[in-house]
Formats: sequence, structure tokens, C-alpha cells
Amino acid sequence: MKDECKSDFVKFKDKTYPCSVSLTMDLVGGKWKTVILYHLINEKKRFSELRREMPMITEMNLSLQLKQLEKDGLVSRKVYGKKPPIKVFYNLTEFGKSFIPVLNAITKWGNEVVNEKSEFVNS
Repeated sequence: MKDECKSDFVKFKDKTYPCSVSLTMDLVGGKWKTVILYHLINEKKRFSELRREMPMITEMNLSLQLKQLEKDGLVSRKVYGKKPPIKVFYNLTEFGKSFIPVLNAITKWGNEVVNEKSEFVNS
């Protein structure tokens, strides 16, 4: 029996899902969550660094997505300093790091699609 079919529902942090795929897509689905996680693979980053690396995302959307990723336990937010200017860094948690193999597979597949059916372009 497949793991995702062991029961009728999956429960994670007080939310119920019809299957593990639905849970996964809630955690990392959407246009930006996976991209944010990708940019945090190798090092912690400040909000402004993430914003620079993803110029197409709005500040509001980046802020909302980071809050959701933090709430779901994939990203941690660490504040340094007590008086302005404070520094805030975002980093993958251990739970977030467990998603790195999936991020690497998505990146590899995306590169194959571009190489076979599309092209890389500069702005």
C-alpha cells in the first residue's frame, strides 16, 4: 500500500489534508515559496538580499510568503540587535533543509526543459 493511501486524511499542525501530496503543495506550492527556499539553500539571507535575487516578487508578497514559510517551520527568522538598525536574517530550518533534494530535482528538471525546449535569456 502506498504511504499516502494509509488513511483517509493527513493531519499537520491542526490542518487536515486529503493526502500527503496536498500537504506538500500547501507547504511549498504557489509561485514563490519554492523559489524562496531555493535562494536559502546555501546561506542565510536578509530580506533585501532575497528581494534583489527575486526582482519580480513584490515586497508585500515576499513578506507574506516568508511569514507563511516560517509559520510552517521551513524557514527561521533571526533578529540581531535591539535598537535600529536591527538585522533580520532568514535561514532554512532542519525541516526546510529536508526539502533540498526536492529543490535540486526541480532545478535539474527545469534546466533540462530550458535546454531542450526553451532558452536562457538576459534582460
